[in-house]
Amino acid sequence: MILYPAIDLKDGQCVRLLRGDMDQATVFNTDPSAQAMEFAGQGFSWIHVVDLNGAFEGAPVNGDAVKSILGAVDLNIQLGGGIRTMETIEFWLANGVARVVLGTVALRDPDLVRRACKQFPGKIAVGLDSRRGQVAIEGWAESTDRAVLDVAKEFADAGVAAIIHTDIDRDGVLTGVNVGATAALAQAQSIPVIASGGVSSLDDIRALLDVEDTGIEGVIAGRAIYDGRLDPIEALALLAA
Repeated sequence: MILYPAIDLKDGQCVRLLRGDMDQATVFNTDPSAQAMEFAGQGFSWIHVVDLNGAFEGAPVNGDAVKSILGAVDLNIQLGGGIRTMETIEFWLANGVARVVLGTVALRDPDLVRRACKQFPGKIAVGLDSRRGQVAIEGWAESTDRAVLDVAKEFADAGVAAIIHTDIDRDGVLTGVNVGATAALAQAQSIPVIASGGVSSLDDIRALLDVEDTGIEGVIAGRAIYDGRLDPIEALALLAA
């Protein structure tokens, strides 16, 4: 299982939000490239990067910050937020991003996801952000009546590399991962799942490892790493063991 440290970009800075609320942003680092280098030094192999402004505006906004990260570290970068056209997908993959995450567009234009998976095998993930089991889009600002599992099953044969399942109500509040919902989603369909939202300590990593065989491929952690509740060295050692 892979631990993905998160860099969420708002106005060019590394922040963490509470339940996706842009008005409740805590700045943890004003230099995204420096944060990426810190993660590299701690031994991470992937970084999960989100262009928060882009997610709300529907097009990339923090492109310069993303480029600075790509230029600073030789790690696998997983990027989401405002990626809604084939041209944008092609641009970021050509510029060194290892995997792009398609969220809103997966609901709006599922055919784009399928075409992207075909053109870029292993490079496309789908982000399914859940509020009480229903998918939210447009930077979590808009709720839908679509169940997370139903949407996931639509892409069963598309070649999606992973589904990133975020529990919005737990995101940024350190209340623990929704292990049950994540494991149920992973077990009910064939695409590997990456858990997100609520990681608070090493106990969350242990709980996910206990159900890893359901199809959980990884977990994203943000605030818990930034404020010291989750020690990267200990967490990576646990996963390596």
